[in-house]
Amino acid sequence: MDDNSGARLEAHLTQCRRRPRVGHIQFLNCLPIYWGLVSSGAILDMELVKHSPDVLSNLLVAGDLDIGPISLVEYLRHADDLVVLPDVAVGSDGPVTSCNLVSRVPFEELGGARVALGSTSRTTVELAQLILREKYGVRPDYFPCAPDLELMLREGAAGVIIGDPALRAWLHDARRLGADLLDLGQAWKDWTGLPMVFAVWAVRREYLEKFPDIVHEVHAAFLRSRDISLEHVDKVARQVERWEQFPAAELEDYFTTLDFSLGERQLEGVREFARQVGPQIGVPVVPEIALLGTRV
Repeated sequence: MDDNSGARLEAHLTQCRRRPRVGHIQFLNCLPIYWGLVSSGAILDMELVKHSPDVLSNLLVAGDLDIGPISLVEYLRHADDLVVLPDVAVGSDGPVTSCNLVSRVPFEELGGARVALGSTSRTTVELAQLILREKYGVRPDYFPCAPDLELMLREGAAGVIIGDPALRAWLHDARRLGADLLDLGQAWKDWTGLPMVFAVWAVRREYLEKFPDIVHEVHAAFLRSRDISLEHVDKVARQVERWEQFPAAELEDYFTTLDFSLGERQLEGVREFARQVGPQIGVPVVPEIALLGTRV
């Protein structure tokens, strides 16, 4: 091997080691953030790690991911170690349809009742407790549970559920089970007048310091992917319909109902959530939100 070939190989190996480990939530609500990565080819520049939101949050906090989605609650707990990617999030400015409280009894009668908290959720379960306490004046007996609505309603009077199981509950399971459903995105909007952010995308500070160009490239790829997906949302919905038990029309409504932005109004909602929920999650002071700066 000549010197030039050796140098090229070493450069290639270095680049491979720097390939960012990027988290990917395996819920439909994140699909528009990732669907366009395939068509743009950006997916080849990432090592995608797919898992549930709770696991991905833990991996990012532990340093086993470089960039990824993190539940708002876990971000607030670890804000000193993370920098948020602007203008990309999963949230709602009204109904979210996939972050729900489902109850066999009226919500105002849940005081002292057993309420299941879905194990994949970090933010929605805290939001549900806040809404039940402050809006409905009740303090249930909460317990952790697998995100299975029928199991939740067998073990308790109500359950807090997110993601695809919550979307199924919103579309038909709640009615089938004769239960009431509270859309927690809408409940937050009604109570505060602000958007609700359930998850943000963030990068670990040490990774950003070492590889700022890569972080900006990943951020730009996410924004392109989101825009491509929403521009072709009917095509996305038809493709998803092939392998998920949701009609394309309902999926298209769902993807266009979600708020994938993170601007000043969303950040105001984040700060208000931190003020309201901070004491119950061990964050007594609203942390400063560090945003990835614009590359010049």
